[in-house]
Amino acid sequence: MELTQDIPDISDKPELSGLPTIAAVATPLGRGGVGVIRLSGDRAYAIACALTGKSAFTPRMASFCRFYQEGGMVVDEGLVLYFKGPNSFTGEDVIELQGHGGVILQNQLLARVFELGAKQAGAGEFSYRAFDNDKLDLVQAEAIADAIDATSAAAASSAIRSLSGEFSQKINQLLEQLIHLRLHVEAAIDFPDEEDVDFLSDGVIQAKLEQTQAKIQQVLATAKQGQLLRDGIHVVLAGRPNAGKSSLLNRLAGQDRAIVTDVAGTTRDTLQETVVLNGLTLHLTDTAGLRETEDTVERIGIERAHTAITQADMLLMVYDVTRDLEEKTTPLQLAEQLFGELPEPKRLLIIANKSDLLSANDSDMKSVSKMQIKDQGYEQVDVSCETGTGIDELVETLCDKVGFHPPENSLIARTRHIDALKRTADYLAEAHDQLTVFQAGELVAESLRQAQISLGEITGEFSADDLLGKIFGSFCIGK
Repeated sequence: MELTQDIPDISDKPELSGLPTIAAVATPLGRGGVGVIRLSGDRAYAIACALTGKSAFTPRMASFCRFYQEGGMVVDEGLVLYFKGPNSFTGEDVIELQGHGGVILQNQLLARVFELGAKQAGAGEFSYRAFDNDKLDLVQAEAIADAIDATSAAAASSAIRSLSGEFSQKINQLLEQLIHLRLHVEAAIDFPDEEDVDFLSDGVIQAKLEQTQAKIQQVLATAKQGQLLRDGIHVVLAGRPNAGKSSLLNRLAGQDRAIVTDVAGTTRDTLQETVVLNGLTLHLTDTAGLRETEDTVERIGIERAHTAITQADMLLMVYDVTRDLEEKTTPLQLAEQLFGELPEPKRLLIIANKSDLLSANDSDMKSVSKMQIKDQGYEQVDVSCETGTGIDELVETLCDKVGFHPPENSLIARTRHIDALKRTADYLAEAHDQLTVFQAGELVAESLRQAQISLGEITGEFSADDLLGKIFGSFCIGK
């Protein structure tokens, strides 16, 4: 016997806020024990009542219910959680329907919710409403997506700290310092003869400005570490055929991801792998060996290798140290031959593979070569992809070159945060010059105003609509 229920009509239920009630699946689609559908808006509560046939729900208490189709047939059963606004994630009335996790059941339940008046939520729309209702700021909203997308435990914990408001608190403290600094400068401009004190030259404003500059640099350094935690770095392995690039990829990945043979040209295309080493996420790209070839397929692979090389944050040039010592080619000469020009030292790390096969005399020659490399600002790490010797040193050197040494209390950060902090620092430097060199109070005030605007972009105090759309559009649909 089928279970049925008389369903009330809620078609005339108004949207008091003027915004539609939105709904979306908040758990990954697929088979699972539980699937969650989230609703937010003025009609969420009424939709839950109509869907279940219940007349009331107690806020923050789970209620077991059956979910009914229009004709009264049961489509699923599960829990209903009601969060009454403004004490909810979005600041609006929020309903969570916890049914079974099958795709068909979730789609049927979501379709029924739409029939009752909800609209499909856009990407990040729940988080945007939370931001719009002052439940969280822009940094915290971004931290939600960062926590979901974290590729390491350190990145996840850093994102949670940002979500809890630690990063926002640092920015807000800086904003307070800037506001007080602006007040002092504006007072100096508006009341230049007050008590016969020259506020612009008595050292007070300069001291406060320099304190703020120092604090900005501290936060910027922390944010750079957070950016590395979040984004990692793109590392390209390049070199001649049979140098050991694929073997190095397999060593770093901890598994046989790339095919390794003694046949030159085995790697015909780029191969990507993401690994986390010493807390740093490495997006590794193995490439075809660089050489002149008539093979059409291999030539296409080499073209793709050159493209990957130009886009890399860090380039690992892998060379067979036994072969190149025999050919009397220095590593830097080889790099120039392979890449057309010598990459900058900060982008290039030289990897001398097969170092375990060198004789004592060859090792002495290699040591001399290594010192010459260092004298020119470059670094070389000796490894053996066969035995694993030198791999730990390689990872440590890589972290040093990109400046990755995050503190335990690091905070996640994005490129736009770094950009805003850098612009803030530049405006403060302008203000310092105008104050100490020119005593131009109006220009000091304008530079401080621009600094405040730049800093306010981080938490969303000053944000263009297109920026907000871009940020929240990168979120999951159910967030």
